[in-house]
Amino acid sequence: MNTFLLPHMQALIELAQQGSFTKAALRLGLSKAAVSQRISELERSVGQTLVARTTRAVRLTEAGQRLVEETTASFAQIAQSLRAAHEDAGQPRGLLRVTAPVALGRQYVAPLIQPFLKRYPEIRIELDLADRLASLASEGFDLAIRHTSKPPETHVAWKLCASRTLLVASEGYLREHPTPTHPRELSQHACLAYLRPGQANWLFERSNTQSAPATPREPERCSVAVRGPLRASNSEALRDAVLADLGIALLPDFSAANALRGGALLELLPQWRPLGFFGEAIFAIHAFSSTTPRPVRLLVEHLQAALQAGFGADKASR
Repeated sequence: MNTFLLPHMQALIELAQQGSFTKAALRLGLSKAAVSQRISELERSVGQTLVARTTRAVRLTEAGQRLVEETTASFAQIAQSLRAAHEDAGQPRGLLRVTAPVALGRQYVAPLIQPFLKRYPEIRIELDLADRLASLASEGFDLAIRHTSKPPETHVAWKLCASRTLLVASEGYLREHPTPTHPRELSQHACLAYLRPGQANWLFERSNTQSAPATPREPERCSVAVRGPLRASNSEALRDAVLADLGIALLPDFSAANALRGGALLELLPQWRPLGFFGEAIFAIHAFSSTTPRPVRLLVEHLQAALQAGFGADKASR
């Protein structure tokens, strides 16, 4: 179809949605006669009647309805792209509602938002810190920061950085207790577990590497039931208990990083990888849409740039 007829198609789509020439004209900012003329020119171009006009109502013919159904999505995409281009042309502005886990949000997301807001003074942010998984669609959040190994496939997900689970203890605790050399020895230690239903069982995996293995070998796994004086549903609380020499804990690297760098915490059994505890990456999650609002995109890029180097746990533990 000749691009000259694009405004005519827009008039047909608006007429189908509004149900009258008067309402369609108001939406398009045209006179009723101008809308009628565009429809007539479109009908002459395609060679068939698209709108059945009566004194009481306006309805689309089968051909008109089919044409509208096949082109409405394309016109909506064009309109959305034009809005996005308009946003990109000026100062980014608007309200962003963001949800994040408590520990990660307090330690990293909130501090990183401060320079972002100074850079983009027309953007406002509402930051909700909660460990529950909020629904973006039903609760109106624009972005969710989540610590997970598998983001939901029904959403747009950007990986901000990798993350590890670390087994840590303080020097004070290790002065009073033997340093474990194998996960099964943890059953004889005070272990500070994340609060979950049932008995606390920690699972570890170690790769069986050889200089020239004749056949591939399965990784070695070890599951150990642990107990201790404290279980908590917050990694900061567990970290502080470890710093108080109360025992050994599994922590996400973002909660342990600063204490590891300063030497207050030590990583134990680095050759064993904890399984099934905390996520393996930090993601930014956005409800699926064909285009991403500019403020959302800018915040994701800002967080990625700040977190791509990781939390420093790898360097601190070596």
